[in-house]
Amino acid sequence: MHPDTTDIALRRCVFAVSVLRDIDLIPGRDGVELSGTPAIQVSWDELRRAAAGVDPESTDGHDNVARWLQQRRWVAGRHRSELREAARPVGLPAGHALHPGDDWPRERVLGDALDLGLGFVGADPAQPEAVVILPPALLVAAAVDVTWCWQDARRYLDRMATLAMQRWTRAPGQVLRPMGDCDVVTLLGSAAFRAALCTESGGMRAMVVPMRTRGWADLSHIDPAFAIAAAAASSPADRGFERGLLVTPDEVVLALAGGRPHEVALRGSAVDLPQHLRPVLYHR
Repeated sequence: MHPDTTDIALRRCVFAVSVLRDIDLIPGRDGVELSGTPAIQVSWDELRRAAAGVDPESTDGHDNVARWLQQRRWVAGRHRSELREAARPVGLPAGHALHPGDDWPRERVLGDALDLGLGFVGADPAQPEAVVILPPALLVAAAVDVTWCWQDARRYLDRMATLAMQRWTRAPGQVLRPMGDCDVVTLLGSAAFRAALCTESGGMRAMVVPMRTRGWADLSHIDPAFAIAAAAASSPADRGFERGLLVTPDEVVLALAGGRPHEVALRGSAVDLPQHLRPVLYHR
């Protein structure tokens, strides 16, 4: 918790969020009441968690608290069946900028590189087709049954993985792209999809997924420095794996760090020039 997260700072934050972000709420002794149907009571302790460890009177603090209140309002306005229908699987590399922490993963793929957890489509009014990760603590506070939601999300991943497998079978070696609401990193969370990728490669495939929306499983035409450069050029939210992967039906393993792939093109001599044509200052 940030040292400036006092009761007074939280109250100032709530007033600022109400005015600047146009969120209808009524502050009270025990917390705030979000207007609407149904009305929602959000305690001050919950708002401290919403601040996510930053100064609640900072811009980041306002953003965190406003996002939390908007998402609480969205969840409360959905029937349990609607939440299950909106549930989607999300795959993220360990340590990713969007990764909510150790309480979020519902599955961890062997290899310690890929986690799978819950997201919800439509939770962001500004991007109704985007899949949004809601903090686990928010779902607990909203009394959402994440077990049933995850079962529906897992079935959705199986369906999208089947379609992605069929696409790969028709044209092996193609660029990997999202299928439905599952990006490439999420599709790698399916053991069946990983098995399809490894069918013609002896049970293991080296690949790169530098962006969440693109992946390459045929590395014969990929520059060794491409994955590193593409990942660095992507925004933290859109970034995939910063290094290459070794994928089997059971595991997703991040390649070891090290080496200088950007120098590979400079190591070999493209042309063995005669001595009298070499770039030296004087010739004898």
